[in-house]
Amino acid sequence: MPHLVTQVLEWMPFVLNGFGLNILMSLLAIVAGTAMGTFLGLGQISRLRLVGVPSRIATQLFRNAPWLVLLFYCIFLMPYQIRVAGQVIVLPSWLRATIGFSFPVAANFSEIVRGAVISVPSGQWEAAQALGYGRKATLFRIILPQCIARMIPPWMNLYALLLTATPLSVIVGVEEALGRTQAAVQAQSDSSVLIPMYLALLGMFFFYTWPINRLSLVLERRFRTK
Repeated sequence: MPHLVTQVLEWMPFVLNGFGLNILMSLLAIVAGTAMGTFLGLGQISRLRLVGVPSRIATQLFRNAPWLVLLFYCIFLMPYQIRVAGQVIVLPSWLRATIGFSFPVAANFSEIVRGAVISVPSGQWEAAQALGYGRKATLFRIILPQCIARMIPPWMNLYALLLTATPLSVIVGVEEALGRTQAAVQAQSDSSVLIPMYLALLGMFFFYTWPINRLSLVLERRFRTK
């Protein structure tokens, strides 16, 4: 047993370095997905069919498509490099994978935005209209400020889900924590180290996402009582 612990600890810096890439991909994807999802969510509640219909179609398409399929599309359809102002910029696999993750995140956050807006009592809209506010002013000055608190808990849960999905990128060649754990197990040439190494990997994801989930529950209960 001490021998197994020593072997796991020897490989931890190597695996933790890969886990840092998981965190980086999740942070970039949640930022990009949140920005895109905000526009899609507002588009879904638009009264303009030219805006509302495409927004709803895009939301349902990316929300119900397997994450791995979207990942493959971005990995293999996006260029490996682009030329900007005469300079060649290489797009590494992890960055293209991040873009792939941002699409389902955007679709799920779009539903969060839509759900938060329609959860506000209709009396808020009527009161604003009685005060002379237009629909746009009502949405941005009265409705959306109330929605922020409602959106934070599900947004945090979405981020935790996103992080646990990032190991899918190992299938397309991204050297993240799961890929490095597999490399470490193969390098050991000892089957007895397999379970401890994967338990250590499981612990990394658990101890990172568990506080996020707990905090989201606390915030959900707090906002619910207001």
